Amino acid sequence: MASSASSPASASSPSSPAQAASAQAASAQAASAQAPSALRAELATLTTEAFRPDLADIDRLPTLDIARIMNGEDAGVPAAVAARLPEIAAAVDATAARMARGGRLVYAGAGTAGRLGVLDASECPPTFNTDPAQVMGVIAGGAAALVTAVEGAEDSRELAAGDLAALGVGPADTVVGVSASGRTPYAVGAVEHARAAGALTIGVACNAGSELGRAADHAIEVVVGPELLTGSTRLKAGTAQKLVLNMLSTITMIRLGKTYGNLMVDVRASNEKLRARSRHIVALATGASEQEIEAALTETGGEVKNAILVVLGGVDGPTAARLLEESDGHLRTALGTARK
Repeated sequence: MASSASSPASASSPSSPAQAASAQAASAQAASAQAPSALRAELATLTTEAFRPDLADIDRLPTLDIARIMNGEDAGVPAAVAARLPEIAAAVDATAARMARGGRLVYAGAGTAGRLGVLDASECPPTFNTDPAQVMGVIAGGAAALVTAVEGAEDSRELAAGDLAALGVGPADTVVGVSASGRTPYAVGAVEHARAAGALTIGVACNAGSELGRAADHAIEVVVGPELLTGSTRLKAGTAQKLVLNMLSTITMIRLGKTYGNLMVDVRASNEKLRARSRHIVALATGASEQEIEAALTETGGEVKNAILVVLGGVDGPTAARLLEESDGHLRTALGTARK
């Protein structure tokens, strides 16, 4: 991938260095650049770009006062997200339905939005034991854009289309375009390409009536208002996007049976902390003794969900594995079968 980076847990490094990605992005930008005056007029209509006259002297305030103002601004973000809960729920149900049939969840964005998508994707394997290719994030400009700006990368729909084509996005998949402004060409181009390929599409933006929202099957437009620093959408807009992506991935995984109640029963015990957490989860779910927990985890090769089924269902490790496979990984369903 020359111009995008999948989450660190799920993809290889870009096939060319950052300079090549920058050159490619610059070439695409030159081919489709919007007249500066037209772009300025467009940005002037966006809530996320609006100027706050009441904060024009913020640099002259005491540090504690600035902190209080910023904290007050952030406090309104959850309410803005709450106003979009019906849209979020509909998007989750549609995503879970496709993933249950073997589809993937792919985030696509530029800058802060792209980094948030890669972050959310990279957390899914250790949290839910997903295959690294099951939830992925692509960012305009490739891996280099995770830590530094790749100029012009966000300005090309064609780069986004190429990145998703390289992943083979199709009807089984869900693609989430993420853009605070809702007009970023890379995010819009990703959604347009994915929709044309038959994928489910979701647009996450922070302006109402956005181009991204119109391009997607599901529009989630969380309007948080002008930023403390004019146009700095890594602030409230970034917080809102993180909250929405948390919901999209977490609730989808709940729907897919990756949890038992509020316990992460599919957690991947890849370090000492997670191995201790695995034992604690089995204890919370079963009330078993330490000896029983160790025996169950040994019987199931350290698989938390299987160990719980061994203890509560009174079955051996191979039977637990079979029951879970037959129930598509849903522990409650497997327990019901084991107890019959």
